[in-house]
Amino acid sequence: MRTHSISTATALAVLFSSTVLSVVATGPASAATATVGSPAGIVVDGVGQRVFVGDDAKDRIIAADYNGKVLDSVSGIEGIFDLALSDDRASLYATARRSHEIVAIDTATLDIKARYPVATGIGPLYVEFAGGKAWFTYEDPADGHGDLGSIDPAADPAGGTAPTTLGQLPRDSGVGGGAFLDTDPSAPGLLAIGATDFHDTAKNLMAVLDVSGATPQVAAWHDGGYPLRYVSDIDLVPGTPQVLVDGTDRHGYADGTFTAAGAYPAGERADIAPNSLIAQISGANVAVFRPGQSRPIRTYAGYTSALAWAPDASRIFALVSSPGGYVLKALTDPTLNVPSLTVNAPSTATRGKPITVTGRLSATVPLPSGARLQVTRTDLESPQGKALPAVTVRADGSYTFTDTPQAGGTVTYKAAYAGDAAHMPVSASARVTVPHATPTLTLNKNGGVHDYGTDVSFTAHLGPTYKNRTVEIWANPFGGDKPNRLLKTGKVNSSGNISATVDMTRDTDVTAVFKGDTRTAPRTAKSTAYARVKVSTAVSKHYKKAKLGSTSYHWFHRNTDPLLTTTMSYVKGRKQRLDLQVHAGGKWHSAGSEYFRLGTNGKSAVRLEAPGTSGIKARMRSVYVNGSSGDSVNSTTYGPWKYLYFTR
Repeated sequence: MRTHSISTATALAVLFSSTVLSVVATGPASAATATVGSPAGIVVDGVGQRVFVGDDAKDRIIAADYNGKVLDSVSGIEGIFDLALSDDRASLYATARRSHEIVAIDTATLDIKARYPVATGIGPLYVEFAGGKAWFTYEDPADGHGDLGSIDPAADPAGGTAPTTLGQLPRDSGVGGGAFLDTDPSAPGLLAIGATDFHDTAKNLMAVLDVSGATPQVAAWHDGGYPLRYVSDIDLVPGTPQVLVDGTDRHGYADGTFTAAGAYPAGERADIAPNSLIAQISGANVAVFRPGQSRPIRTYAGYTSALAWAPDASRIFALVSSPGGYVLKALTDPTLNVPSLTVNAPSTATRGKPITVTGRLSATVPLPSGARLQVTRTDLESPQGKALPAVTVRADGSYTFTDTPQAGGTVTYKAAYAGDAAHMPVSASARVTVPHATPTLTLNKNGGVHDYGTDVSFTAHLGPTYKNRTVEIWANPFGGDKPNRLLKTGKVNSSGNISATVDMTRDTDVTAVFKGDTRTAPRTAKSTAYARVKVSTAVSKHYKKAKLGSTSYHWFHRNTDPLLTTTMSYVKGRKQRLDLQVHAGGKWHSAGSEYFRLGTNGKSAVRLEAPGTSGIKARMRSVYVNGSSGDSVNSTTYGPWKYLYFTR
């Protein structure tokens, strides 16, 4: 009553993101997941709650627990092909096709108890235990036809009784190769056998044998009265005289002959639980059917090589493909149908306006009347979710509810069905984007130019919001050497205002930040304020100060060099520009400009060469030019003119 895997593994795709872990080849218990390179039989011991899996790639058998974790392993079985458990679950039988023997293994210790040679060129292949014997198929080297043999573990060779008996197929079907076998604990002594002749499908073999006696007797034999499709798997159906072929076609044999008895949707292989549930491999899925039903009660997505039911029908053990081999997976809750649930909501909605959410709950197994869904809304105001009134599903599976989202941002509506005696829990969700309200945020003093060191107060104004009334004010001086600095954070006053003061020593970006709340969007406002440099020029070497007209001049002898000392607020690498003009013909005329680097004390001393001629009027000034004086952290600033007069 189990599906046998082919020893040469079929290439299969990866099953639903199976995680592959390394497996210890021999020795004590390990936490690794059971993984095989080439599946070669799978059987389940319900008493010890262990799963035995053959690995043809490594000539070994792995014992795993019901969670798929490796407990132990045994190696040295050459060309392992299939496995079978004795009725008392004390012995495990493995066919070894390369060494041509049946190997008996103690299920408790995985020690090899006996090796039974089989005189054949091909096989033994498939194996089952019934009527106190291990039955196996092989190919008769004499005629190339498949045949049946048995191992009697109770036989005593010393007493003249050989344990191995060949040639026990009651009729020669003419089919080449080894046939598939199956037994059913509810029908002790019966053995199903089936095979396909790929050269002549009229020879396809399907039979049920009674092996409870000394020799196998035919209980039913397909006589060719109706055609058979390929027989690549056969199962005895518990509780009724039927066999299931390829997980698809049912055939009755109540009167000793076979008749077609219906079919499941097309499958490839199957295993049948003691309660008659069918686990069918079909393409990329494993589907579970109730007897005679055409719609599965449960479907597991993914490619599967072989499977076997737990004797209590609580789960299915499947060997599924993964990048590192075939991983043993436990497919749980096989009798619970998985419903389909949808939630449909508008992609966007207006805050404070009602929206309608619709959806549908459906299942391949009928749902109870009046099924109810739990509905939850998750948003910024309810990050852990807020329960909304439960919704009753209509008779056609549809449902509808309305809600009015108040919070902005992403609003998630989740509908959940708690499940019932026949259905798994299921949930689904939909997201709605709800725009926040946009608040007003302003900041004054944008574009103002201020003298160096002036304390300037900046005021931010915040319009209506939902709850948050806190505003931050930041100052970011020009230049990479000064960090952005938080000046103030606090709640605005009753007029919506908050102010902070900036010491204007550099051009500065002042930013007001409102971080928003659940219903109001974040906002920022920026003002850029500009600061002049602090600049002064001292004149020395003159012999007096006196006015010419209304203008005060520094008076120099015609051969004395004036010393001009500029003091300017210092920034690394800064230069001051010295402008010089001469008065002639009633006008001031430029005599040139030149940049001079400031010392670290912010001073620059320049000696002006004396003209050697009396009666000359000159003037000079110190200038900071944004971008040309070595930096761009202040606004262009012109110092005052200093007037010079040269005499005899």
